[in-house]
Amino acid sequence: MKIDPKEYRVSEGTKVKLKKWPTKVKPYYISKHHYQEILEGHVEEMGNLQSMLYAYDRYSVLLIFQAMDAAGKDGMIKHVMSGINPQGCEVFSFKQPSTEELGHDFLWRTNRCLPERGRIGIFNRSYYEEVLIARVHPEILHAQKIPAEFLDKKDFWDRRFRSILDMENHLHHNGTRIIKFFLHLSKEEQRKRFLARIDTPEKNWKFSQADVQERKYWKDYMKAYGSCLEATSTDHSPWYIVPADDKANARIIVSRVILETLKDLNMSYPETSKAHRRELQLIGKQLEK
Repeated sequence: MKIDPKEYRVSEGTKVKLKKWPTKVKPYYISKHHYQEILEGHVEEMGNLQSMLYAYDRYSVLLIFQAMDAAGKDGMIKHVMSGINPQGCEVFSFKQPSTEELGHDFLWRTNRCLPERGRIGIFNRSYYEEVLIARVHPEILHAQKIPAEFLDKKDFWDRRFRSILDMENHLHHNGTRIIKFFLHLSKEEQRKRFLARIDTPEKNWKFSQADVQERKYWKDYMKAYGSCLEATSTDHSPWYIVPADDKANARIIVSRVILETLKDLNMSYPETSKAHRRELQLIGKQLEK
């Protein structure tokens, strides 16, 4: 069954009600072996395109992963990006901001980690936390030392969305292609995965009481995500809502979206000039002696 990335893409200007988007769809694989075969094919092709991205040296790619806890972000990055050359890829996970980071604007800490041309950057959580968790827990904003004259305005969140859109538009016109994934997990599936973390000793470190506390804000998070996705999904920097209850299926979908984006760049390896070709032939003759 062919994967159509457009099925999961949030069109610019679309209203997003997450309860209408599925957390599980019909599998694109018929067995575990078939899943591995599909994913390995995607990964191999992505690896080849990454080499071309590096050689072409005109574009960079930024992958953003956002989700509720236990949606599978870490596993997604591990499995989908397994064939990527580490020299051309960097992963950043953004946790609680430091004192230094709080002394700057909300985009500062992530902008320092943007990928240079020829490389792939991966944000495991991102600047979008500033319109998600900060919206669900507005007390976070007080630590950011924002002047009261701006903090108290009714259009505060709209202005943050505009800042993000302006920044992404700037990056797009300078060669950075941004792909944003929301791994859409059901509350019931999250409960099952939390229980699995408790029952599996080597996964205990991933779980804490704070994770359970955040479940109480599920509806608030879904509302915040909905507002975020509809406000910031654009034709050039789209959001994809990926059904995440089936981890294998989600990995196949995400890898296909990345693959199609890389293909659309119409890259090529640099052409060798006649002079350089003659130089290489002379070097070859010297090595043959």
